[in-house]
Amino acid sequence: MFPTQTYVNRRALLKKRIGSGLILLLGNNEAGMNYAANTYDFRQDSSFLYYFGLPFAGLNAIIDIDNDREIIFGDELTIDDIVWMGTQPSLRDKAQRVGISDTRPTSDLRKYLDAARAKGQTVRYLPPYRAEHNLTLLRLLDVMPGAEKPDVDLIRAIVDMRNHKTEEEIAEIEKACDVTADMHITAMRMLRPGMRECEVSAAIQAVAEAAGMRLSFPIIATVNGQTLHNHYHGNVARSGQMLLVDAGAETEMGYAGDMSSTICVDPKFTSRQKEIYDIQVASHLAAVGALRPGVPFKDVYELSCEVVCEGLKQLGIMKGDPKEAVAAGAHAMFYPCGLGHMMGLDVHDMENLGEVWVGYDGQPKSTQFGRKSLRLARPLEPGFVHTIEPGIYFIPELIDLWRSQHKFEDFINYDEVEKWKDFSGIRNEEDYLITDTGCRRLGKKIPLTTEEVEAMR
Repeated sequence: MFPTQTYVNRRALLKKRIGSGLILLLGNNEAGMNYAANTYDFRQDSSFLYYFGLPFAGLNAIIDIDNDREIIFGDELTIDDIVWMGTQPSLRDKAQRVGISDTRPTSDLRKYLDAARAKGQTVRYLPPYRAEHNLTLLRLLDVMPGAEKPDVDLIRAIVDMRNHKTEEEIAEIEKACDVTADMHITAMRMLRPGMRECEVSAAIQAVAEAAGMRLSFPIIATVNGQTLHNHYHGNVARSGQMLLVDAGAETEMGYAGDMSSTICVDPKFTSRQKEIYDIQVASHLAAVGALRPGVPFKDVYELSCEVVCEGLKQLGIMKGDPKEAVAAGAHAMFYPCGLGHMMGLDVHDMENLGEVWVGYDGQPKSTQFGRKSLRLARPLEPGFVHTIEPGIYFIPELIDLWRSQHKFEDFINYDEVEKWKDFSGIRNEEDYLITDTGCRRLGKKIPLTTEEVEAMR
């Protein structure tokens, strides 16, 4: 945990920004995998962590601005709990670690909220993202699932605070990024023809756990890189293929790293693989070179797309003017994802609060295929931490569909594309901090170019 004063200051700033009412922050509970006592690894709600720092199940909190109270609600462990879990800090001890002196049993939470509403206080809460949160809001506030009305002022205040990382947060994220880099370097060193994807995935996870961390999201380790989020690990890596790895570590405090790499299964890339891979790297480096405060990230995205289109045009896969192709959306045949996303306490930071607030500052998102997957578009500001991860994918189903629809025939040479339908996909990803004057990569460098990857192989 950070020092106590960090959490005290965060809550004070939140109260100042909101001004009035009562803020209800729900913590997470344990969740059973197949029965109640066999639980998934516990992960606390990230906004609860940000303001209250306590990674324990069964806690909820109130920040009562009107009455200047901060309260943590929870229950003390019984002797039955202690038999199975060992001695744990008391609720009061936990609360004091983050500067809270007022603790109450969970059963008092509804009573407190009822009294506040009876006095006409505004009760503010965040969008629920777990079924348990929907049920908790029903139990506490009589809000039916699907009828929730999250407080936009609260969302915007929290987004603005969490989007701007402090020095202590950056140091914690960098720890996660260093271990994340080690995970990818391990995969590069160990991959051999005939190896199963699950063997690579297991070794990657072992690196995180040996460093005292957990995964920040389920590992992607696949020879079918054309499927953007492929979590199946049952294939065997064959000579002539590439393995796309997307994996990250999360620190004990909940801060994430997120990197991707594409590795030749053989000691070297084939000439065909290198042609596409080098275009992806050019797009990546162009995007990194454009990062600085004040630059809209959507402009960086469009630059990266234009580099991809120009490279594919040189191979005869695309044609026409790259800028026009990107404006029309033709690039999304090969680049159907965004360029990056905010990162912090969530690997996709605050995605549960809404991309329109986190990545767009309230501006509407595009509905264009490909561009609608851009999670970050707003002008960059110092303290933002985000990924850079352009990709090039040959998705047979998408190719067949668009060809049958005669889409973008002014920009796509479908006869040439047919020759690449078995190529799969490429993605490389790094994590960047926006500084006062530009940007800084976070964590150890992982091999990026074909030459760097081959040297590691």
